[in-house]
Amino acid sequence: MVLVMICSIGELLVDVIATEEGDLKDVRLFEKHPGGAPANVAVGIARLGFDSCLVSKVGDDPFGEFLVESLRRENVKTDGIVKDEEKHTGIVFVQLTGVSPSFILYDGVAYFNLRREDINWELINSSRIVHFGSVILARSPSRETVLDVIKRVKTIVSFDVNLRLDLWKNRGEDMLRTIEEAIKLADIVKASEEEVDYLEDNGIEVEGKLITAITMGSKGAKLNGIQVPGYKVNPVDTTGAGDAFTAALLVGIMKVREITNENLEKIGKFANLVAALSTLKRGAWSVPKVEELLKYKEAREILRL
Repeated sequence: MVLVMICSIGELLVDVIATEEGDLKDVRLFEKHPGGAPANVAVGIARLGFDSCLVSKVGDDPFGEFLVESLRRENVKTDGIVKDEEKHTGIVFVQLTGVSPSFILYDGVAYFNLRREDINWELINSSRIVHFGSVILARSPSRETVLDVIKRVKTIVSFDVNLRLDLWKNRGEDMLRTIEEAIKLADIVKASEEEVDYLEDNGIEVEGKLITAITMGSKGAKLNGIQVPGYKVNPVDTTGAGDAFTAALLVGIMKVREITNENLEKIGKFANLVAALSTLKRGAWSVPKVEELLKYKEAREILRL
């Protein structure tokens, strides 16, 4: 069995990103990019020098081929990706207002049809960390499949709250109970400041057993309550910046020997740096590679451990 340091499970899709600002109904030109939050994290981890894999489902169509080939070029293990003979590959349209994205996700796609028999348990069981997010939990059978995997793994579990409220229309209580269950199963929980406020207003505490990471945009992040300042850049596209943060967070956790306040601050600085630099390019797969990062002290303190 080959050890995979970090394995993501969840949506793999095509980001169709508007290349001009304005209402989506008025946009004429788009760019096609690979995406999906767990896939973004897997790519970020690989770019940061760690073995990573993705467990997901795509359609038996050209977009599915595009995504799998794109992952392989990024050195992400794709043995856990299966093809759906009935449903198409997922697509999301991304509308930019300034540099901040909004999303229209399509339903009834392959990744929401992820079933227990699709899971590559060899990959899952060989991983040091298994990472997932909330999008894959919005529909059945993928919800039951992923929660079953998370309950059965005997390793560190990472969860990104990543709320997409439009996916949960008319499912308010269902969403809250599902997110609450996922948080309780996780050792590492990552959420934005806005997501924390929303969940706490609905009676859900956002706290991981090992690490709770709260991102605050340009203000930086908090790791177990420790404030870490942000890294200032002039962003081009913030799509996937949260996933870049998560990738760096998980790599940082793997690099340090123990979770101390000092190490949490180092991990936070590293994750903030990677997230900030990821916004300087368009698309969600924009985490800088190791050789680009080593000129920054915040990166050297983690990557050279």
